[in-house]
Amino acid sequence: MREAEAGDFFALLKPRVMSLVIFTAFVGLVAAPGTMNPVMAFAALLMIAVGAGASGALNMWYDADIDAVMNRTAKRPIPAGKLTRGEALGFGVTLSVASVVLLGLMINVTSAALLALTIVFYVLIYTIWLKRRTPQNIVIGGAAGAFPPMIGWAAVTDSVTLQSMVLFGIIFLWTPPHFWSLSLFISKDYEKVGVPMLPVVAGVKETRRQILLYSLLLVPCGVAPYFMGFAGPVYGIVSGALGAWFLYLAFQVWREREKAERKLFAFSILYLFIVFATLAAERLIEGLMV
Repeated sequence: MREAEAGDFFALLKPRVMSLVIFTAFVGLVAAPGTMNPVMAFAALLMIAVGAGASGALNMWYDADIDAVMNRTAKRPIPAGKLTRGEALGFGVTLSVASVVLLGLMINVTSAALLALTIVFYVLIYTIWLKRRTPQNIVIGGAAGAFPPMIGWAAVTDSVTLQSMVLFGIIFLWTPPHFWSLSLFISKDYEKVGVPMLPVVAGVKETRRQILLYSLLLVPCGVAPYFMGFAGPVYGIVSGALGAWFLYLAFQVWREREKAERKLFAFSILYLFIVFATLAAERLIEGLMV
């Protein structure tokens, strides 16, 4: 094994996932009532990003055996022989502790507690305990991925509110149709390593039905910020239109239309980005006009 490089450790952080965490945490921070010093806001986002990266490193440490078998993950640093599992474990634990402690000292205890909960939930509950035991693994894992906007909100308000829980709910309900649509066309990878992804355990037909059910729940939750008064009319129109198209594609998946799952998977990424970006843009523009 060659000597590990900085890029190998960076890859452990799952940078694509980390970028989504930074983005949604930023939206939570911007959408929250009140103001925050820009330097402290940057520090909060940095610690949230580090905590998310630590979770990714610990996930790769534990899943190194199945990562080596799956085509989608075989080039990750551990199965590729660039890092050892011990190095990944030490790196992940160090970043986990540092991110939580620094967020608590620099920002507030509420946001630090939520970050700690996110890491524990993703690593212990999802990765180690339930990922290989239940076809609901994506639903459970989605909870960990839905915490960042709540953490950003708590960084400003030092509290957890119904509004921040709605932002949590959007990502939580978005995750199953997003990942299950992906799993429909890579299910053989999961079957090969014994991960009980829904299409493998319950079948394709049930997976399509579950995608539609979660999409039906997602759409009203996506529009809820407008009706609750912490998003404006532009957000209401955009989220409603995107939600209608999301639901249409989910219906096409349920009806087993050709390549519908690929179209839904691609659009789901766009949906989440535009919905959250619109909310952030509205709040930033509103702040400039005050």
